[in-house]
Amino acid sequence: MTALSSGVDSTETDASPQGRPRALDVVAAYVGLTKPRVIELLLLTTVPVMFAAQRGVPPLGLVVATVVGGTMSAGAANALNCVYDRDIDEHMRRTRRRALPRHIVTPRAALVFGLVLLVASTLVLGLLVNWLSAWLAVGASAFYLFVYTMLLKRRTTQNVVWGGIAGCFPTLIGWTAVTGELSWTPFVLFLVVFFWTPPHTWALAMRYREDYARVDVPMLPVVKDAEGVARQVVAYTWVTVLTSMLLWPVAGTGLVYPVVAALLGGAFLVEAHLMWHRARRSDDLAVVRPMRLFHWSNMYLSLLFVAVALDPILGL
Repeated sequence: MTALSSGVDSTETDASPQGRPRALDVVAAYVGLTKPRVIELLLLTTVPVMFAAQRGVPPLGLVVATVVGGTMSAGAANALNCVYDRDIDEHMRRTRRRALPRHIVTPRAALVFGLVLLVASTLVLGLLVNWLSAWLAVGASAFYLFVYTMLLKRRTTQNVVWGGIAGCFPTLIGWTAVTGELSWTPFVLFLVVFFWTPPHTWALAMRYREDYARVDVPMLPVVKDAEGVARQVVAYTWVTVLTSMLLWPVAGTGLVYPVVAALLGGAFLVEAHLMWHRARRSDDLAVVRPMRLFHWSNMYLSLLFVAVALDPILGL
């Protein structure tokens, strides 16, 4: 993270010789406002649930419409988040190269972009999928912006615990896209993502804890030492793994899902306990290696939801 500054200099604007951003840079900046890497993870929890709801392969057109609408909805929420958080993004190493800190896109333009995306995504989901899925997507966006971004993020260490609810909605959206109604199965997966989010996010926040401290965002690693954070990570990881096993009896899955969930859960727990062991020896992040758990958590959730999709197809 750099010192407090404008965050804009000749090395970061990628401007043309006339001092204006190139057209491709502007397009890339707008795409960046949507946080594509975050959207990838959301879609990874949407599409497999559609397979589970269909008990097989869902119609391709429905999948495409859900993915397009869901991408636009998540992108809208992320863009509006960037508008609100532009003051702190400018001073954090992880976010200082976003479009608004670099002044490639104005806050007004980003606000309009986010609102247009939100309206368009609602229409796409409502007209091409169903209105229940559309309103769930609107609810997720509203929760992310008003509850997490505006209310929790800068006020409490529980920000990612309760704010993470927004990232759980894709499980409901994927299910309702196929069935048109809610049931206990997507809620179990909702809870898996809910309990998985804190250890995943806290591991990343440990890596950037100086960034968050500098802008007074009270992420857990800012107010607790590495050992205290790691202890919480272990607790949430255990709850995540135990919750994931509930899908077997609730959804009546075959054997593929519980076997994969048990193996992945075991590996995730080992990594969490190893990080806790390292944190008890030292508060040095080079020793604790939180990014190792962060990458493992990504792999865990990705493969778990792949198993959700494969289980009804393989029928074992």
